[in-house]
Amino acid sequence: MVGEPSVAASGPHATWETAVSWLREQPGNEELVLAAYYDDPLLEAATRYWQSPEWAAVREYLPARPGTALDIGAGRGIASFALARDGFSVTALEPDPSDLVGAGAIRSLAGESGLSITVNQEHAELLPFADATFDVLIARAALHHARNLPAACREFYRVLKPGGRLLALREHVISTSRDLPIFLENHPLHRHYGGENAFRLTEYQSALTQAGLRIIATLAPFESPINLAPHTERSMQSELASRASLGLPGVRRVLESALSRPNIWRFVRFLLQCVDNRPGRLYSFVATRES
Repeated sequence: MVGEPSVAASGPHATWETAVSWLREQPGNEELVLAAYYDDPLLEAATRYWQSPEWAAVREYLPARPGTALDIGAGRGIASFALARDGFSVTALEPDPSDLVGAGAIRSLAGESGLSITVNQEHAELLPFADATFDVLIARAALHHARNLPAACREFYRVLKPGGRLLALREHVISTSRDLPIFLENHPLHRHYGGENAFRLTEYQSALTQAGLRIIATLAPFESPINLAPHTERSMQSELASRASLGLPGVRRVLESALSRPNIWRFVRFLLQCVDNRPGRLYSFVATRES
């Protein structure tokens, strides 16, 4: 996580580790655990992420030539692993010491994989790095945990090299303050730990731009495999066809075939984005510190 939980704990578990441990032990949660990469062996989970459509989409926004990278709120280290596998010199920023979901897990992953990943147990609001240190900053599901979002973004700007890129991935978005308790109530772990949060889209964008960063892309929920995961475009099309077919197999096949056509899928995706107001829906941001 980026900082300490933004919303006070409200459940029986004292730490994120115990909450995730509880989740893994509950019957019927296997798909959710796999989707969140909370499964073991960790090396297999990290390799699955590196091979995923999500990471393939992330890779399109990375520099062609690997350089130095900072993984902010690194969690178990799956993005650190993917960056290192792609040739980057990686530092993982993760304040939680946990051997399951924190710095301890990242160190184990680095040791088992033989990859060089430096682990730093600090918070994002005061980064322990010199100005203009990194070519790439990745924050996967991390900004919504920030104790002070504008301060964190100012630090991102400071440690990013001119011309470098920040990828803030899979951030929870709400439309109004009334959406936040709805999102928190529906989150599978928040009631057990209390560590989740979400911001308005404009809050993310303002924090980034006011820090001096220029936003290159704002990726909406249905716009990229980054936000769709664990769905892929194909599985999302299949689910939409199933819901619209009223249980008629022939209709479903016709709809799946139609949705697989690029022009039709772009139009449907546009319509979905126009009406999508789910509390906690996922957006991603790509920004740069200009030279």
